[in-house]
Amino acid sequence: MPDLYAVVLGLLILLPLLGNIFFPYLWLDLVFLFRTICSGYRCYKYIQRNPSFALLDIFLAKVQKHPEKPLILFREEVYSYREIDQRSSQAARVFQSHVGLKEGDTVAVFLENVPAYIWVWFGLEKIGCTMACVNYNIRSKSLLHVLSSCEAKVLLTTPDFQAAIEDVLPTLKKEGIQVFYLSDDSPTKGVQALLGHIKCSSPEPVPVSCRSSLSPKSPSLYIFTSGTTGLPKAAIITRRKLLLVSAMYRLCGVCPKDIIYVPLPMYHSAALLIAIGGCLEVGATFVLRSKFSASHFWDDCRRYHVTVIQYVGEMMRYLCNSPKKDNDRDHSVRIAIGNGMRMEVWKEFLRRFGFIQIYEFYGATEGNVGFINYTGKVGAVGKTNYLHKKMTMFQLIKYDVDQDEAVRDEKGNCIPVVAGETGLLVAKITEVTPFVGYAGDREKTEKKILRDVLKKGDCYFNTGDLLMQDREGFLYFQDRVGDTFRWKGENVATTEVESVLAGLDFIQEVNVYGVPVPGHEGKIGMAAVRLKEGLTFDGKKLYEHVKASMPNYAVPRFIRLRDTLEITGTFKQCKGQLVKEGFNPSVIRDPLYFLDDLEKCYTPMTQQIWDSIAEKKLKL
Repeated sequence: MPDLYAVVLGLLILLPLLGNIFFPYLWLDLVFLFRTICSGYRCYKYIQRNPSFALLDIFLAKVQKHPEKPLILFREEVYSYREIDQRSSQAARVFQSHVGLKEGDTVAVFLENVPAYIWVWFGLEKIGCTMACVNYNIRSKSLLHVLSSCEAKVLLTTPDFQAAIEDVLPTLKKEGIQVFYLSDDSPTKGVQALLGHIKCSSPEPVPVSCRSSLSPKSPSLYIFTSGTTGLPKAAIITRRKLLLVSAMYRLCGVCPKDIIYVPLPMYHSAALLIAIGGCLEVGATFVLRSKFSASHFWDDCRRYHVTVIQYVGEMMRYLCNSPKKDNDRDHSVRIAIGNGMRMEVWKEFLRRFGFIQIYEFYGATEGNVGFINYTGKVGAVGKTNYLHKKMTMFQLIKYDVDQDEAVRDEKGNCIPVVAGETGLLVAKITEVTPFVGYAGDREKTEKKILRDVLKKGDCYFNTGDLLMQDREGFLYFQDRVGDTFRWKGENVATTEVESVLAGLDFIQEVNVYGVPVPGHEGKIGMAAVRLKEGLTFDGKKLYEHVKASMPNYAVPRFIRLRDTLEITGTFKQCKGQLVKEGFNPSVIRDPLYFLDDLEKCYTPMTQQIWDSIAEKKLKL
């Protein structure tokens, strides 16, 4: 009998050891699965309420629970939950009485990172209006397009953007779009200043009846994302999706006592939906910075006692490339949540700044699928298992990059890849995992739907991203497909850039694509150009044209002159080989030009410039 006890005791000791060897992530898988189920159930209960519960209601519940708790720390200013609630009620009343907004209207917000972004958002939520988050870098044609696509009735901005507003104001007036400055005074004729009216308005709660007809499927936000159709598309963020996305912080272990640092622009889903939405969902505090600054980042973290940071990969690279300091590890940050971090940056970040739990995630603003790397395994964008895959119903399918289309078998079905093989990520569209699409044009939405994937009649959301899944269930981002690349944390639509370049009189044909840069995140813009017969390349004219027409992150840094631009049998431009050849002058025999900001001109690309970029001596 003692021998039997010894055997049983030995097995009990051995089982955890064997589990760690053969199932090293089992416990983490179970914990994360439990959190996911609890989060899903919580969201389900919110949605089933009558009227349904929204993120606004969660915020209002937090106001009742801890009204004086700081919600926003901005420079020297502190805004409590109660103050943001009251200011949003004041704004809601002015939006109704003075501006004339009614339930269902859309208001475009053209603001930098300022506290007003939050109380304007909730003010609009309180009267059932949708907020369109406009990238403050866009101008002219792109600005008019985004306002038109979401059918905005009103544009809210500040005098900081006076030049951009006055440039399009005649067109806005013609289209019946009202423009207001969130300021005490207006420097522009025909644009009213709204802040004085808001300050004088009543801070009392806004009746729920003002938003009584809203449902979980009602749009709360429009987040603009670039894609293969060229100009920005208005991704519809419903009240239901906002609840689901804002739950990510709770999944990653963020709690009410945390202080979250948000240096990313709030027109991005990473900042507004995930970071600020997540902060509101758990009832925490966030630090808002106007713009990201590598030199001030850790000083801010120390000053505000930050415990959670929201990142994009490019931001982390900047931090790793900043001058080393003796106090690099002197901070309180325990969690970093974000996406797009390269493996070498990840390793350097941990080595330099100490142990921080990194939750790298994958997800598209408009998508119906997402992953979180909850184990901290370097390089992975997420982890999945049998049960998770059953719930999300995603597939990695074979994709022909050169033909820019999914590979199908003799029956016409797509072909799933095996573990370790790169494939196109697609996710099944169902009632539980819907794809709502984009505002303004059904055609744009349809282009993101892949049909007859595994069987006749099924529908999947096409992410446009190539991923690889290993045998342990870890997912790794490989590349983007089609006509979009990412630079400086922004999506760049090649067709939009092509349309700008094609407007020059000496350009006959243009093919824009993204190329990788040694030591940098994402891909930088490059254009292969065919000149009109008899005309010459004008680097200064091109420089002035692109700088005036598009944001800096979208401007092509390199120009390659070609006698011909190859196309496929279906008349699509060939980009694959051009991307592979990059911008190295020792490889390319075509004339190459480099965007030189000092000379304000595209100048001939040299080996010296290439070496400076490769050695990170030249800033891009």
